[in-house]
Amino acid sequence: MSVLVYTESLKGKFKKNAFEVASYAHKVAQELGTTVTAVAFNASDDASLGNYGVSKVLKVSDESLATFNAKAYADTLAQAAKAEGAKVIILSSSADTKFLAPILTAKLTAGYVPNVVEAPESTSPFVVKRTAFSNKGFAFTEISSEIKIIGVSNNAFGVMENNVSASVEDFNPSLNDNVFSVKSAEVDRVTGKVTIADADIVVSGGRGLKGPENWGMVEELADVLGAATACSKPVSDMGWRPHSEHVGQTGKPVASNLYIAIGISGAIQHLAGVSSSKVKVVINNDPEAPFFKAADYGIVGDAFEVVPELIEKLKEFKAQNA
Repeated sequence: MSVLVYTESLKGKFKKNAFEVASYAHKVAQELGTTVTAVAFNASDDASLGNYGVSKVLKVSDESLATFNAKAYADTLAQAAKAEGAKVIILSSSADTKFLAPILTAKLTAGYVPNVVEAPESTSPFVVKRTAFSNKGFAFTEISSEIKIIGVSNNAFGVMENNVSASVEDFNPSLNDNVFSVKSAEVDRVTGKVTIADADIVVSGGRGLKGPENWGMVEELADVLGAATACSKPVSDMGWRPHSEHVGQTGKPVASNLYIAIGISGAIQHLAGVSSSKVKVVINNDPEAPFFKAADYGIVGDAFEVVPELIEKLKEFKAQNA
Protein backbone atom coordinates (compact mmCIF):
# COMPACT_ATOMS: atom_id res chain seq x y z
CA MET A 1 0.00 0.00 0.00
CA SER A 2 2.23 2.78 -1.29
CA VAL A 3 1.70 6.54 -1.51
CA LEU A 4 0.95 7.39 -5.14
CA VAL A 5 2.28 10.59 -6.72
CA TYR A 6 1.55 12.16 -10.12
CA THR A 7 4.75 13.64 -11.55
CA GLU A 8 4.26 16.21 -14.30
CA SER A 9 6.58 16.48 -17.27
CA LEU A 10 6.95 18.53 -20.42
CA LYS A 11 8.54 17.21 -23.61
CA GLY A 12 9.94 14.24 -21.70
CA LYS A 13 11.48 16.25 -18.87
CA PHE A 14 10.09 16.43 -15.35
CA LYS A 15 8.92 19.81 -14.14
CA LYS A 16 10.24 21.21 -10.87
CA ASN A 17 6.90 20.52 -9.18
CA ALA A 18 7.34 16.80 -9.95
CA PHE A 19 10.34 16.72 -7.63
CA GLU A 20 8.54 18.77 -5.00
CA VAL A 21 5.50 16.48 -4.86
CA ALA A 22 7.81 13.45 -4.84
CA SER A 23 9.66 14.96 -1.85
CA TYR A 24 6.34 15.58 -0.11
CA ALA A 25 5.12 12.06 -0.86
CA HIS A 26 8.32 10.61 0.60
CA LYS A 27 7.68 12.48 3.86
CA VAL A 28 4.10 11.20 4.01
CA ALA A 29 5.23 7.66 3.21
CA GLN A 30 7.75 7.79 6.08
CA GLU A 31 5.01 8.78 8.48
CA LEU A 32 2.78 5.96 7.21
CA GLY A 33 5.59 3.39 7.14
CA THR A 34 5.34 2.70 3.41
CA THR A 35 6.97 3.65 0.08
CA VAL A 36 6.29 6.00 -2.84
CA THR A 37 5.09 4.99 -6.30
CA ALA A 38 5.07 7.60 -9.06
CA VAL A 39 3.09 7.72 -12.29
CA ALA A 40 5.05 9.35 -15.13
CA PHE A 41 3.61 10.09 -18.57
CA ASN A 42 6.05 9.86 -21.48
CA ALA A 43 9.03 10.98 -19.40
CA SER A 44 12.55 10.07 -20.49
CA ASP A 45 14.39 10.00 -17.16
CA ASP A 46 12.03 8.10 -14.88
CA ALA A 47 14.74 6.69 -12.62
CA SER A 48 15.76 10.23 -11.57
CA LEU A 49 12.69 10.30 -9.33
CA GLY A 50 14.57 7.96 -7.03
CA ASN A 51 16.68 10.96 -6.00
CA TYR A 52 13.57 12.36 -4.33
CA GLY A 53 12.30 9.29 -2.52
CA VAL A 54 10.36 7.40 -5.20
CA SER A 55 10.81 3.62 -4.93
CA LYS A 56 8.79 2.62 -8.00
CA VAL A 57 7.90 4.42 -11.21
CA LEU A 58 4.92 3.36 -13.32
CA LYS A 59 6.01 4.43 -16.80
CA VAL A 60 3.17 5.31 -19.17
CA SER A 61 4.38 5.44 -22.76
CA ASP A 62 1.47 6.37 -24.99
CA GLU A 63 1.46 8.96 -27.77
CA SER A 64 -2.27 9.56 -27.23
CA LEU A 65 -1.29 10.91 -23.80
CA ALA A 66 1.53 13.14 -25.04
CA THR A 67 -0.69 16.18 -24.48
CA PHE A 68 -2.39 16.63 -21.12
CA ASN A 69 -5.96 15.32 -21.05
CA ALA A 70 -7.73 15.64 -17.70
CA LYS A 71 -10.10 12.71 -18.20
CA ALA A 72 -7.49 10.34 -19.58
CA TYR A 73 -4.88 11.25 -16.97
CA ALA A 74 -7.41 10.94 -14.15
CA ASP A 75 -8.51 7.53 -15.44
CA THR A 76 -4.88 6.40 -15.64
CA LEU A 77 -4.14 7.58 -12.10
CA ALA A 78 -7.29 5.89 -10.78
CA GLN A 79 -6.22 2.59 -12.33
CA ALA A 80 -2.71 2.98 -10.92
CA ALA A 81 -4.08 3.75 -7.45
CA LYS A 82 -6.22 0.61 -7.51
CA ALA A 83 -3.36 -1.54 -8.82
CA GLU A 84 -1.02 -0.28 -6.08
CA GLY A 85 -3.65 -0.23 -3.32
CA ALA A 86 -2.80 3.42 -2.72
CA LYS A 87 -4.87 5.23 -0.11
CA VAL A 88 -2.98 8.53 -0.33
CA ILE A 89 -2.41 10.32 -3.65
CA ILE A 90 -0.22 13.41 -3.98
CA LEU A 91 -0.66 16.04 -6.72
CA SER A 92 0.80 19.46 -7.36
CA SER A 93 -1.28 22.65 -7.49
CA SER A 94 -0.65 23.37 -11.17
CA ALA A 95 -3.34 24.52 -13.60
CA ASP A 96 -3.48 20.99 -15.06
CA THR A 97 -3.94 19.19 -11.76
CA LYS A 98 -6.76 21.55 -10.76
CA PHE A 99 -8.68 20.19 -13.76
CA LEU A 100 -7.61 16.62 -13.05
CA ALA A 101 -8.17 16.47 -9.29
CA PRO A 102 -12.00 16.74 -9.19
CA ILE A 103 -12.35 14.01 -11.82
CA LEU A 104 -9.95 11.72 -9.96
CA THR A 105 -11.71 12.46 -6.67
CA ALA A 106 -15.06 11.41 -8.11
CA LYS A 107 -13.63 8.25 -9.66
CA LEU A 108 -12.12 7.08 -6.37
CA THR A 109 -14.80 8.48 -4.03
CA ALA A 110 -11.94 10.24 -2.30
CA GLY A 111 -11.48 13.31 -0.13
CA TYR A 112 -9.48 16.09 -1.79
CA VAL A 113 -7.69 18.99 -0.10
CA PRO A 114 -5.85 21.53 -2.33
CA ASN A 115 -3.32 24.24 -1.43
CA VAL A 116 -1.60 22.15 1.24
CA VAL A 117 1.57 23.77 2.58
CA GLU A 118 3.01 21.25 5.06
CA ALA A 119 3.31 17.54 5.70
CA PRO A 120 0.33 16.12 7.65
CA GLU A 121 -0.05 17.35 11.21
CA SER A 122 -1.31 13.87 12.03
CA THR A 123 -2.00 10.69 10.07
CA SER A 124 -4.51 9.30 12.57
CA PRO A 125 -6.71 11.25 12.17
CA PHE A 126 -5.31 12.52 8.86
CA VAL A 127 -4.95 16.30 9.21
CA VAL A 128 -3.29 18.67 6.75
CA LYS A 129 -2.57 22.41 6.81
CA ARG A 130 -3.80 24.42 3.84
CA THR A 131 -4.13 28.08 2.91
CA ALA A 132 -7.55 29.71 3.22
CA PHE A 133 -9.29 33.06 2.65
CA SER A 134 -7.19 33.95 -0.42
CA ASN A 135 -4.00 32.98 1.43
CA LYS A 136 -4.76 35.29 4.36
CA GLY A 137 -5.02 32.40 6.82
CA PHE A 138 -4.61 28.67 7.30
CA ALA A 139 -7.07 25.85 7.85
CA PHE A 140 -6.31 22.50 9.48
CA THR A 141 -8.44 20.02 7.56
CA GLU A 142 -9.17 16.41 8.47
CA ILE A 143 -9.62 13.97 5.60
CA SER A 144 -11.83 11.13 6.84
CA SER A 145 -12.39 9.28 3.55
CA GLU A 146 -10.59 5.99 2.92
CA ILE A 147 -8.73 7.45 -0.06
CA LYS A 148 -7.11 10.84 0.39
CA ILE A 149 -5.91 13.19 -2.34
CA ILE A 150 -3.59 16.08 -1.45
CA GLY A 151 -2.74 19.04 -3.69
CA VAL A 152 0.57 20.57 -2.60
CA SER A 153 1.04 24.33 -3.08
CA ASN A 154 3.95 25.25 -5.32
CA ASN A 155 7.18 26.10 -3.45
CA ALA A 156 5.51 25.41 -0.11
CA PHE A 157 7.28 22.17 0.84
CA GLY A 158 10.41 22.48 -1.27
CA VAL A 159 12.52 20.00 -3.22
CA MET A 160 14.42 17.60 -0.96
CA GLU A 161 16.77 14.85 -2.04
CA ASN A 162 16.03 11.44 -0.53
CA ASN A 163 18.07 8.97 -2.55
CA VAL A 164 16.53 5.53 -3.01
CA SER A 165 16.82 2.98 -5.80
CA ALA A 166 13.82 3.41 -8.09
CA SER A 167 12.52 0.50 -10.16
CA VAL A 168 10.74 1.35 -13.41
CA GLU A 169 7.78 -0.68 -14.68
CA ASP A 170 5.68 -0.20 -17.80
CA PHE A 171 2.08 0.67 -17.01
CA ASN A 172 -0.56 0.35 -19.71
CA PRO A 173 -3.92 1.75 -18.64
CA SER A 174 -7.13 0.57 -20.29
CA LEU A 175 -8.68 3.73 -21.72
CA ASN A 176 -11.92 3.86 -23.70
CA ASP A 177 -12.90 6.43 -26.29
CA ASN A 178 -15.01 8.40 -23.80
CA VAL A 179 -11.95 9.81 -22.04
CA PHE A 180 -10.84 11.35 -25.33
CA SER A 181 -14.16 13.07 -25.99
CA VAL A 182 -12.36 16.38 -25.38
CA LYS A 183 -9.03 16.86 -27.14
CA SER A 184 -6.53 19.69 -27.47
CA ALA A 185 -6.73 21.04 -31.00
CA GLU A 186 -3.67 23.22 -30.57
CA VAL A 187 -1.17 24.11 -27.85
CA ASP A 188 0.29 27.62 -27.94
CA ARG A 189 3.22 27.54 -25.54
CA VAL A 190 5.68 30.27 -24.60
CA THR A 191 9.19 29.23 -25.58
CA GLY A 192 12.62 30.41 -24.53
CA LYS A 193 11.40 31.84 -21.22
CA VAL A 194 11.01 30.70 -17.63
CA THR A 195 7.32 29.99 -17.07
CA ILE A 196 5.46 31.65 -14.21
CA ALA A 197 4.36 28.28 -12.84
CA ASP A 198 7.93 26.93 -12.61
CA ALA A 199 9.74 30.14 -11.66
CA ASP A 200 11.51 30.63 -8.34
CA ILE A 201 11.63 34.37 -9.10
CA VAL A 202 8.97 36.48 -10.81
CA VAL A 203 9.44 40.09 -11.97
CA SER A 204 6.11 41.80 -12.52
CA GLY A 205 5.15 45.20 -13.91
CA GLY A 206 2.09 47.41 -13.65
CA ARG A 207 0.65 50.63 -15.05
CA GLY A 208 3.45 52.57 -13.40
CA LEU A 209 5.63 51.58 -16.35
CA LYS A 210 3.47 53.94 -18.47
CA GLY A 211 3.52 51.84 -21.65
CA PRO A 212 4.64 48.62 -23.36
CA GLU A 213 7.66 50.41 -24.83
CA ASN A 214 9.18 50.52 -21.33
CA TRP A 215 8.96 46.79 -20.69
CA GLY A 216 12.56 46.21 -21.72
CA MET A 217 13.88 46.93 -18.24
CA VAL A 218 11.47 44.39 -16.72
CA GLU A 219 12.70 41.74 -19.14
CA GLU A 220 16.33 42.71 -18.56
CA LEU A 221 15.94 42.43 -14.78
CA ALA A 222 14.24 39.05 -15.26
CA ASP A 223 17.10 37.86 -17.49
CA VAL A 224 19.71 38.85 -14.90
CA LEU A 225 17.81 36.99 -12.18
CA GLY A 226 16.77 33.99 -14.29
CA ALA A 227 13.18 34.98 -13.56
CA ALA A 228 9.80 34.85 -15.26
CA THR A 229 8.04 38.06 -16.31
CA ALA A 230 4.47 38.87 -15.27
CA CYS A 231 2.06 41.77 -15.12
CA SER A 232 -1.01 43.14 -13.38
CA LYS A 233 -4.53 42.78 -14.81
CA PRO A 234 -4.83 46.37 -16.14
CA VAL A 235 -1.62 45.88 -18.11
CA SER A 236 -2.89 42.75 -19.85
CA ASP A 237 -6.33 44.32 -20.37
CA MET A 238 -4.72 47.26 -22.18
CA GLY A 239 -2.79 44.88 -24.40
CA TRP A 240 0.65 45.89 -23.16
CA ARG A 241 1.43 42.28 -22.26
CA PRO A 242 -0.19 38.91 -23.14
CA HIS A 243 -2.89 37.58 -20.82
CA SER A 244 -0.67 34.57 -20.13
CA GLU A 245 1.46 36.90 -17.97
CA HIS A 246 -1.45 38.26 -15.91
CA VAL A 247 -0.99 37.22 -12.28
CA GLY A 248 -3.39 37.70 -9.39
CA GLN A 249 -6.63 36.25 -8.07
CA THR A 250 -8.26 36.48 -11.52
CA GLY A 251 -5.08 35.48 -13.36
CA LYS A 252 -2.31 33.02 -12.56
CA PRO A 253 -1.51 32.50 -8.88
CA VAL A 254 2.14 33.00 -7.94
CA ALA A 255 3.95 31.09 -5.22
CA SER A 256 7.52 32.03 -6.05
CA ASN A 257 10.40 32.37 -3.63
CA LEU A 258 10.85 36.01 -4.71
CA TYR A 259 8.24 38.31 -6.28
CA ILE A 260 9.32 41.76 -7.48
CA ALA A 261 6.48 44.20 -8.23
CA ILE A 262 7.39 47.27 -10.27
CA GLY A 263 4.84 50.05 -10.60
CA ILE A 264 1.99 47.94 -9.21
CA SER A 265 -0.22 49.68 -6.64
CA GLY A 266 -1.46 46.43 -5.07
CA ALA A 267 -5.19 45.97 -5.64
CA ILE A 268 -6.68 43.35 -3.33
CA GLN A 269 -7.19 40.89 -6.21
CA HIS A 270 -3.52 41.14 -7.16
CA LEU A 271 -2.34 40.73 -3.58
CA ALA A 272 -4.54 37.66 -3.11
CA GLY A 273 -2.94 35.99 -6.12
CA VAL A 274 0.68 36.61 -5.11
CA SER A 275 0.46 36.35 -1.32
CA SER A 276 1.89 32.81 -1.32
CA SER A 277 5.22 34.16 -2.56
CA LYS A 278 7.79 33.91 0.21
CA VAL A 279 9.51 37.29 -0.26
CA LYS A 280 7.79 40.25 -1.90
CA VAL A 281 9.73 43.33 -3.05
CA VAL A 282 7.83 46.45 -4.18
CA ILE A 283 9.19 49.36 -6.22
CA ASN A 284 6.73 52.27 -6.42
CA ASN A 285 6.92 56.06 -6.32
CA ASP A 286 3.74 56.30 -4.22
CA PRO A 287 4.55 55.72 -0.52
CA GLU A 288 0.83 55.15 0.13
CA ALA A 289 0.53 52.29 -2.38
CA PRO A 290 -1.35 49.38 -0.69
CA PHE A 291 1.33 46.91 -1.83
CA PHE A 292 3.80 48.32 0.71
CA LYS A 293 1.65 46.94 3.55
CA ALA A 294 2.06 43.42 2.17
CA ALA A 295 5.70 43.77 1.10
CA ASP A 296 8.71 42.32 2.87
CA TYR A 297 10.90 45.01 1.30
CA GLY A 298 9.82 48.27 -0.27
CA ILE A 299 11.59 50.91 -2.35
CA VAL A 300 9.88 54.28 -2.68
CA GLY A 301 11.25 55.76 -5.88
CA ASP A 302 10.94 56.20 -9.63
CA ALA A 303 11.10 52.77 -11.28
CA PHE A 304 12.90 54.31 -14.27
CA GLU A 305 15.75 55.23 -11.95
CA VAL A 306 15.64 52.36 -9.44
CA VAL A 307 15.36 49.38 -11.80
CA PRO A 308 18.31 50.23 -14.12
CA GLU A 309 20.50 50.81 -11.07
CA LEU A 310 19.34 47.52 -9.56
CA ILE A 311 20.18 45.73 -12.81
CA GLU A 312 23.70 47.18 -12.85
CA LYS A 313 24.33 46.25 -9.21
CA LEU A 314 23.12 42.70 -9.84
CA LYS A 315 25.36 42.39 -12.90
CA GLU A 316 28.34 43.59 -10.85
CA PHE A 317 27.53 41.11 -8.08
CA LYS A 318 27.23 38.22 -10.54
CA ALA A 319 30.50 39.16 -12.24
CA GLN A 320 32.34 39.25 -8.91
CA ASN A 321 30.87 35.93 -7.79
CA ALA A 322 31.00 34.02 -11.07
